Amino acid sequence: MEQQEVAAILNVALMAAFADGMKSEVERESVRRLADTLDPAGSLNLAALYRDVLVGKPELARVVAPLGSDGARHLAYEMAVGVCDADGVQSPAERDFLTRLAQALALPAAEAGALADEGDAIAAAAVPEPPVAAPAPAPAPDSAPATATAGTPRASTLTQAERDKLILDAAIMNAALELLPESLSTLAIIPLQVRLVYRIGRSFGYEMDASHARDFLATVGVGLTSQYLEQAGRKLLGGLLGTLAGGIGRGIGRQAASSGLSFASTWALGRVAERYYAGGRTLDRQTLQSAFGALRDEARALAPRYADEIATRSRSIDPRALRSLVGTF
Repeated sequence: MEQQEVAAILNVALMAAFADGMKSEVERESVRRLADTLDPAGSLNLAALYRDVLVGKPELARVVAPLGSDGARHLAYEMAVGVCDADGVQSPAERDFLTRLAQALALPAAEAGALADEGDAIAAAAVPEPPVAAPAPAPAPDSAPATATAGTPRASTLTQAERDKLILDAAIMNAALELLPESLSTLAIIPLQVRLVYRIGRSFGYEMDASHARDFLATVGVGLTSQYLEQAGRKLLGGLLGTLAGGIGRGIGRQAASSGLSFASTWALGRVAERYYAGGRTLDRQTLQSAFGALRDEARALAPRYADEIATRSRSIDPRALRSLVGTF
């Protein structure tokens, strides 16, 4: 794509990030830093784009005008869907933004709606719906509580070997997703991280839902919107992001570094969650972030050992079945 098309797509992605106001100052700062790191030479002037989106609120028609091909317009919309779904299913404001964006891009309503629904389905698959169960019998007066409370260390229903496998499988899966050229494959990384934290927390007896897991990611410093923007943005700038299946061989060679980062972040997240819930949820934000950083560095050195498994897993993933992939992990 032409440089002006790349800049336009990133501009659309930034607009999508702020479609719901992005109230989190942490995420705002993450996106601001991202604008600098993705464009260190300033050739795309992403810092100016960030300021324009935040302050100027440009007209969508002007932003998408440089997108001359059907593929570029489709990709811009798909990336916007990914940004809107990165922190959970689309809010009414985000859904409205996507509707207006589809109109500005002249995308067929049915096609745009299907893409938006697919993004929502992937995001919603992060945490399973609670099963409908029969009423539990009344506990005996001296029985232990059914769920753990803060400050109470608790054994897991999973063995250490099972937790090790769960965390490693998630790290390999997310590294494999990073190798795929589809932007919605990149979106699936975040729900898998949310699901990993959810499963670990539940295994230690804590009541969990999607908001608990997402809050934990944010606490340790894993931004949701900014993480998706960074991963998809690097693919776009590297010429690896596409809307059609295939291209795995090319992706494996050029995306190895980013894939390793996805492996490291997911592995470290699982290990920190394990410590947090095993210890009765008493670790503070600073301790969690420090532990996450150290474990992520450790995992970066670990990732090359699993390069063959990651490559094999990437070839087995069907990009059309991402919702099922997340929901059955």
